[in-house]
Amino acid sequence: MSITPTAPITPITPTAPRPPTTPGPPVTEGHRVAVLALPGVLPLDLGIPVQTFGTDSHYRVTVCTDPAAGPVDSGGFTVAAAAGLEALRDAGTVVVPGYQDPDSPPPAAALAAIRSAHERGARLVSICTGAFLLAAAGLLDGRPATTHWQDAAALQRRYPRIDVRPNQLYVDDGDVLTSAGVTAGIDLCLHIIRRDFGAAAANARARVLVAPPQRPGGQAQFIDRFRPLARADGLGPVRTWMLGNLAHRQTVDDLAQRAHMSRRTFIRRFQQETGTSPMAWLTAARIDWARELLEATTTPVEQIARLSGLGSPAAFRAAFHRHVGTSPADYRGTFRTVKA
Repeated sequence: MSITPTAPITPITPTAPRPPTTPGPPVTEGHRVAVLALPGVLPLDLGIPVQTFGTDSHYRVTVCTDPAAGPVDSGGFTVAAAAGLEALRDAGTVVVPGYQDPDSPPPAAALAAIRSAHERGARLVSICTGAFLLAAAGLLDGRPATTHWQDAAALQRRYPRIDVRPNQLYVDDGDVLTSAGVTAGIDLCLHIIRRDFGAAAANARARVLVAPPQRPGGQAQFIDRFRPLARADGLGPVRTWMLGNLAHRQTVDDLAQRAHMSRRTFIRRFQQETGTSPMAWLTAARIDWARELLEATTTPVEQIARLSGLGSPAAFRAAFHRHVGTSPADYRGTFRTVKA
């Protein structure tokens, strides 16, 4: 593969069936990996499988494109791939990196090639919005999958038969594996090496990449916020009050009274405006506030538990881990912006 500077970018969307989940055949030395660069491929997403597998002696990597789709622009670069779609015929693993604008229809030849590779028994892997190609080919129907948290709602809306898991870093469903954005792609590639050749091989690659050797796929993506944005302003004043009183006890009955509504009407209206229940929205808002305190202050965890309204320190730690996938202490160690 060679990369030369240039200009802008292009895109992906829907169709078809799905085979049963299977882990695929055992992986042996010299395992062939084809990295499919679609129009508008994201440079970092493209580089992850090439760098992770391409310099590992266990694998043989080929970057390929659909020549009929023309030059592949990648954020100011043009990708000159070593092969066309025929590379998918011999690959044991096919990786689809993320690409710009997954709303546009994918090249028909790429869809056919990816379906054919899977029917033949190839393992399919997506990074970030690469999941949209697998979904368009019908290969995620009935399966759990993930993508970048910013695109998860669109993936679920467009392909309702997929079990979209927006909070997970990656999902291993045997012969089809999907990951969230950028660093989650590294996590998934290291997970694949661990699955193929063991922990020692994965740890060796992680050291070379200066990456954590293992982050479990179930860990939550570090998304901007957990509480859903409101789609209407009718209960806006009530939500503003809720945000200003997170440390205090709040019940649905009290909130309904504040909104001058019956309990039932309040819950229905709240659901219409936010897409979730009042208590789920409140818990997510408390988690968001706790994250801000962990990132921007040195406030002890015990005090954050009280300020966020999430209960005792033990209850706070449990709720935080359930939503974020890591402990408050580990989250602070990763994201703190002030010195102790």
